[in-house]
Order: sequence, then C-alpha cells, then structure tokens
Amino acid sequence: MTTAAPPSYGPLQFPDRAGLALWQFDRAQRLGLIPVPDVAGDRWSAAVFDTAVARIDAIRQAVGVMPDVGAARAEEHLAERFTMTVHPGTAAELARRGHLPRRGEYRGRPLYCGLTLETFRGADRRKVERASAAGHLHMRDTAAAVLGLRESDFDHLVRAGLLTHCEIVQGRHHTQVRLYRQADLDRLLRSPRIDWPAVHTTPRGRRSPLAALPTKAVDQ
Repeated sequence: MTTAAPPSYGPLQFPDRAGLALWQFDRAQRLGLIPVPDVAGDRWSAAVFDTAVARIDAIRQAVGVMPDVGAARAEEHLAERFTMTVHPGTAAELARRGHLPRRGEYRGRPLYCGLTLETFRGADRRKVERASAAGHLHMRDTAAAVLGLRESDFDHLVRAGLLTHCEIVQGRHHTQVRLYRQADLDRLLRSPRIDWPAVHTTPRGRRSPLAALPTKAVDQ
C-alpha cells in the first residue's frame, strides 16, 4: 500500500483556500508574511499553509485593504483623504520624490502602492500639496497659457529641446496627447536663456524671439 503524498498548494489554491484576494497574497509574499514556495513546482506545503491560516487575521491587517492602483484612483484617494484638490500628475510626482512606490503596471500604465496610500497621515498633507503643485499636468494649449505664450511660440521651445513632455495619453480618435509638468514650466520661466519680457511683448504678426532658438540635434 502506497502512502499518499501530503497536500500542497499552488499560487492560486493557496490564496483561494486561505480566503485572500490575489493582490493580498502577492503583497503578503512581498512583505515576507508568507514564505517562498517550499515544495517543487512553486508550491507550498500543508505545514506552511496551516501556519499562514493560523495567522490570517494578522496577515490581513498587515497587507491593508487597498490594492495597488493606477494614478487616477491614487489621486482620488488622496483628494478624499485630505479634502483637497489633487491635480492629475500628483501620483507620478510623489513617486518621483520617493514618497509613493510604484508596484508594477497594468496595460502599460504604472500602479502605485496601495499600502503606502493607506498610511498617508495628516503630517503628509504638505507632501501631497507640493506634489500636486509641481506635478500638475497640462495639455499643450494650457501649458502655453501658463507660460503666457502663443502656441507657435510654445512649439519653438519644444523644437529647441528646452521643454519636453513628461507623459503621453490617448486622446479622441486614438490621437496621442502630450502632457507637460508644471514644475518644468516653472523652471523654464526662470531660465536666463530666454528674454521673457521680449517674448511677452512681441505683437501678433511679428516674428517671435523664440524662433531664433537653435533646433535640438536628434541623437542618431
């Protein structure tokens, strides 16, 4: 009579039997709350499973209730948390400043750590305010207005490589829309390379001073 092998659990069976969502299971592994598979074939032994189930309430509390989310959902959460306006681009800016880790992507768009978003407290409000101000994204026409430029002048800045979009999103009819970051516009307004009073006072129909900017060389 042969002895049946002890049960083991795969990466779908384990969370299903333990009552965890897949994202909770993945986060628990990342936090070291569930060890790496200890059985061949990327499976977990019954002993490991039983130990995890015995601690399931503590595991659920540690992984939180918010999955990793896209930028829009992250910004909605922060707006609700702090009862303030949170501009598009804030999540990316928080990540850029080291305050909000990225956790992979979905359909080519970054996901942001839901556990970190849950732990934002009142003391973090200033971080969010600064990120919202600096990371605020503008389409081309709005960005030109922020700089006080005609759109043709704006195109000269892009041509010269003095301003680069930080994100591309899909617009109507599958068009690509380039978005520009507020902090980059602010930096440009402080640039000594541009005579802003001359640019702003050039009347319509006259050649813009920005037209004389050299075109940025394209890397081969």
